[in-house]
Amino acid sequence: MEYTVRQLAKLAGVSPRTLRYYDEIGLLKPLRVERNGYRIYGDEQVDDLQQIRFFTELGFPLKEVLRLMKSPDYDKERALASHLLALNEEKARIERLIQNVQKTLDAQKGGREMTDREKFEGFKRELVQRNEARFGKEARQKYGDEVVDASNEKVLAMDEAAYQGAQELEAELYRLLAQAAEEGDPKSPLAQRVCELHRQWLCLYWPEGAYSKEAHRTLGEMYVEDPRFREYYDKIHPNAAKLLHDALMIYCE
Repeated sequence: MEYTVRQLAKLAGVSPRTLRYYDEIGLLKPLRVERNGYRIYGDEQVDDLQQIRFFTELGFPLKEVLRLMKSPDYDKERALASHLLALNEEKARIERLIQNVQKTLDAQKGGREMTDREKFEGFKRELVQRNEARFGKEARQKYGDEVVDASNEKVLAMDEAAYQGAQELEAELYRLLAQAAEEGDPKSPLAQRVCELHRQWLCLYWPEGAYSKEAHRTLGEMYVEDPRFREYYDKIHPNAAKLLHDALMIYCE
């Protein structure tokens, strides 16, 4: 079936102006343009627009969507599987938050009092399950079940102060990584500062004694070799995964 700009915009829940903009930046070209200037879209463009909507709903910036969808190794089926995984993670995250809020309301109404540990248990379990879903398979292959299980237990054992400190460290790490990726120099003091913060961040989660420069280097290699790791960091900045990898190779020498 074929659609004009207005017809497809109405079908997809976007504005005609959005479709015209997608055409301008090369993200979604029409099947053809009629002599009267009307853009006509076919089945392939409808499927591509659905993919674009999935990406944008998951928070991907348009620049990153364009890079991913125009990549020579872009695979629609794999992208859909990735979307499904991300949506299931979000569903599970919301369900855990609902449970936590419900427990808090019950406590406020005079029910069983929540311990300080319980107040943050949902957030910690969400973190563990999210990381397990995203990177668990690869991490277990690289480091073994014992190391990963011990890391998860360490997270769940964090008290409120430790958990909050970890979140603040992560936010600072990502902020500086975005700046370093924009500069693009893995040898710069800023990039090497990012590596040091990355080491500190890892040591919060890895079991005691698990950190080594070699293990850090191996993890850095995964950031460019494994698509899920690369996409995770490239959400911060399109050059973040490569910058972090290159900087870590220097840091770990």
